Amino acid sequence: MLTIGLMSGTSTDGVDGVLVDFSEAKPVVVAAASQAFPQAVRAELLALNAPGHDELHRSAQAANAVSQAYALVVAELLVKANLPANAVAAVGAHGQTVRHHPPGFGRLGADSASAATPYTLQIQNPALLAERCGIAVVADFRSRDIAAGGQGAPLVPAFHQAVLAQAGQCVAVVNIGGIANVSVIRADTVQGFDTGPGNVLLDLWCQRHTGKPYDDAGQWGMGGQVNHGLLQTLLAESFFAQKPPKSTGRDLFHADWLSAHLEQHAALSAQDAQATLVELTARSIRLATALYAPDATELLVCGGGVYNQHLMRRLQVLHPNSVVQSTAAKGIHPMHMEAMAFAWLAKQCLQNLPGNLPGVTGAAGLRVLGAVYPK
Repeated sequence: MLTIGLMSGTSTDGVDGVLVDFSEAKPVVVAAASQAFPQAVRAELLALNAPGHDELHRSAQAANAVSQAYALVVAELLVKANLPANAVAAVGAHGQTVRHHPPGFGRLGADSASAATPYTLQIQNPALLAERCGIAVVADFRSRDIAAGGQGAPLVPAFHQAVLAQAGQCVAVVNIGGIANVSVIRADTVQGFDTGPGNVLLDLWCQRHTGKPYDDAGQWGMGGQVNHGLLQTLLAESFFAQKPPKSTGRDLFHADWLSAHLEQHAALSAQDAQATLVELTARSIRLATALYAPDATELLVCGGGVYNQHLMRRLQVLHPNSVVQSTAAKGIHPMHMEAMAFAWLAKQCLQNLPGNLPGVTGAAGLRVLGAVYPK
């Protein structure tokens, strides 16, 4: 079975897509493509993470724009693979998360109503995507897990288990996108949860003070000094001490959250703040692995954070008994992992197979995830 996976993550920089062949025991990426969001679309998606004027109209327009970008990636994948649309069983389209209020979110600073009525919102227009591509679309993967009492995220640990489990070893797979998450894979169990901010605050701060969308290779942050007082204040956020299952996003870790903590450190240079934010990402990942994967022999890293050399070095220092390396060492491109997972989730949905792990998300049981929009 051939399926396409499309992922646009918390970093909100664009779309990653892969065409995956699941006909053999190990999935094979046949083609890969990416599409940056136009700056105006990215700005609107970021703005929709917070309450604002005329949200219904704006979110509908943004959903159309996301699906237009998705369609361009699908078209490029088909050209690269030299395949017609009817050769592909489905497109697994994650959508762009603009709100994520899972069970327990209210305990982390939201109002009680949010805690009583958990929800997650990934905007896109799957019907438009199906029309544009001529391929069935599977979307809305997270809602069923939340309806079953789960966090709706992370959903990739089941796929991590399928492709990266190693007999007799504990392996920690760390995805560092806008938000970081970890999958702890053992022979008989899988755990997974969000650890906290990955690149989301790093990119925000870098954009604000250098005009660049991200800190290339982590060079700017590497030149700063960690402010340990600020670091401890940031790590005091209750999310870090919360036990899994747990998930988070820009609803918690956003510009105002950072600004509130920086008020007491007005004299801190922008570069030192960046260094401290790198350490926050590294230390919050280490807090998670120390508790739930102390025996991990490998820390396999994917997502954009793998290219932050300073962050990767800090992770190795903080995990002296583990080999810290990119998932590329296992034959999976670090920027393909999440899109591959949604190609796999689309396949699972079409085959009426579960896509969640209740032990990861906290859902009441295994569930088939996704809503199908026929071609």
